[in-house]
Amino acid sequence: MTTTTTRTVEYPADGLTMVGHLALPAGADRRPAVLLGPEGTGLSDVERRRADALAELGYVALAFDLHGGGRYLSDPEEMLARCMPLLADPDRMRGIGRAALDVLRTEPRTDPDRIAAIGYGTGGAIGLELGRDGADLRAIGTVNALTTGRTGEAANIRCPVWAGVGSEDPIMSPVQWNAFSAEMQDAGVDWRLAVYGGALHAFHHPPVDHPAVPGVGYHARHAQRAWRDVIGLLAECLPLPEHAEA
Repeated sequence: MTTTTTRTVEYPADGLTMVGHLALPAGADRRPAVLLGPEGTGLSDVERRRADALAELGYVALAFDLHGGGRYLSDPEEMLARCMPLLADPDRMRGIGRAALDVLRTEPRTDPDRIAAIGYGTGGAIGLELGRDGADLRAIGTVNALTTGRTGEAANIRCPVWAGVGSEDPIMSPVQWNAFSAEMQDAGVDWRLAVYGGALHAFHHPPVDHPAVPGVGYHARHAQRAWRDVIGLLAECLPLPEHAEA
């Protein structure tokens, strides 16, 4: 029985050499694909395992890099110094997302007409910006990324959007929930918002052994639920072929 395979991929973006993690399902046929964006700290084994899990289900999955060289920023001050200017610059976010999307789309195992973007925190914001930029996506799913875009550009989103947030997340406050919801609704997007009761920011991410920004906390039960919700979004919008044997 063939198994999933993984490899690192290098590509240029944001003036850096990005190092992503590509996971391929068993077989040789083309499959639906998922672009997977990490939290602001950057690509870690958490996202690599998620990409591997998606490949086990039968998807081609690329966990993309945020900071160049596959760096993971464990220092909160360094992470904020990198991410805050990035989050304030939609064109930079789109450039990072487009570069990774191009890598995924040109992978021979990828069905280029059936790609979804899933992201967490900064990676989720990049997925939303790809949608606002008119990228051809079948679904966008985000956790902890209720960002709003430039006026009117949400009308370019051509696929369903699912967003998840913790009810006690001080970084993604109810003010942002309402602004995000209004933007999606006004643009006529097919959107959903899931609020996970009692959860903080980055509730989906297992505990880390370094300092984190205030308001971050793991919630094991909701982490599992959010993952199931993401898989449900993919099953609805990006169903696997019946003959898939991954």
